[in-house]
Amino acid sequence: MKHIEVVAGIIQDGDKIFATQRGYGEHKGFWEFPGGKMESGETPQQALERELKEELAIQVNVGKFLCTVEHDYPAFHLTMHCYFCTIADGKAPELLEHEAAKWLAPAELHSVDWLPADIKVVEAIEAQ
Repeated sequence: MKHIEVVAGIIQDGDKIFATQRGYGEHKGFWEFPGGKMESGETPQQALERELKEELAIQVNVGKFLCTVEHDYPAFHLTMHCYFCTIADGKAPELLEHEAAKWLAPAELHSVDWLPADIKVVEAIEAQ
């Protein structure tokens, strides 16, 4: 089975967390924590800084590691390293690849249709 290693940012602003809705691919319409594939030679933190700049046009401060999620999708195995982040440059995220986005309060985390791997991240956030 194909293996994909990615990073995801749990972007925080106070008690709210930023969620994005996929605008492409077989998982179009599902919600996720933004991020993407790691490139050769990158640390997870470097990959996350690059991906969030490419997807949302923001600079972030990568903070505490939350969890690594392992999940089998039908076509591939996903390893996703998740870190808390804050926006460093004060800019609002721009949706360059996503269909929609929301800032979710803790009580709203289950109000969107998360991708299966991202549900595990929500559970890790709630366990904190």
